[in-house]
Amino acid sequence: MRTSLLLLVAAPLLLANADVTASSPQEAPPPPPPNQSVERSSEVKAMLDAAMKAGDEGAVNAIVKYAKAADKERAAQFEKTASAWKRERKEAAERRLREAKFLDLIKGRAELGGYFTTGNTETLGLTGILDLKREALRWRHKLRIQADYQESLGQTVRERYLASYEPNWKIDDRAYVYGAAQFESDRFLGFDERYAISAGAGYSAVKSPALTLDLEIGPAFRYTEFVTAPTERQVAARGKLDLDWKLSRGVTFSQDASAFVEQQNSTITGKSALRVKLFGPFSTQMSYAVNYESAPPNGRKSTDTTTRASLLVDF
Repeated sequence: MRTSLLLLVAAPLLLANADVTASSPQEAPPPPPPNQSVERSSEVKAMLDAAMKAGDEGAVNAIVKYAKAADKERAAQFEKTASAWKRERKEAAERRLREAKFLDLIKGRAELGGYFTTGNTETLGLTGILDLKREALRWRHKLRIQADYQESLGQTVRERYLASYEPNWKIDDRAYVYGAAQFESDRFLGFDERYAISAGAGYSAVKSPALTLDLEIGPAFRYTEFVTAPTERQVAARGKLDLDWKLSRGVTFSQDASAFVEQQNSTITGKSALRVKLFGPFSTQMSYAVNYESAPPNGRKSTDTTTRASLLVDF
């Protein structure tokens, strides 16, 4: 009886306590941790947008490569965006080439070097090179004019002239067909006049913002009027290599080499150069050139070398 009374008295208190507990507010759960994947995606997108705005295709490629490792879920989206940007950029460049006037696409570089010494020896040396290039949608034209002159003790010891013209027709971004015509005169190497014509195939083996490598090969015909030997007419094989390597933002190394291989006399020329940008269109260059004749006329040396320090102007 006493127990029943106690339950009757305690029941309202228990019910009241239960209502209070049920109506009391719950503690808010802790906020979820930040979504690191979303943050990474935003950072990558910002970097990609900046690189595309700057027109830096190398940076765009590097960022897409990073995105594939850092954010695999959205890597395909970044790659699609970069591909669309490259396609639009290429189409705009092709449109500019089609609509440009002839002189608008001509770029050139003039090189002038020389030295003069007095005292125990008196030597005067001059070198000048003019390179012109026109890069169109399908056609590329290259023209070079070069003159070397050296005088020692009042006597001319070097006098070399060269002019060459090379048209290229592009098959695609890398392969092309070339034609080449060249005139040389160097009586100290043993010939008054030498003419060469050639045609063949060319290929850009490496084509990147930092490094380019072009290779050419084809048949050639050479006509040479020697100073003290009979005139020669020879069929030859021609090969050429052009390499440009940007070591840093303002330093470029280049290596040019060409060869005419024939039965009677073969010619190999090569030039290594290191170019350093100064300011604006001006740069300075140190170069070392070699000219080799396998069978020079009697009394002539087979190898001729030239070291130059030059000032270059791009226009």
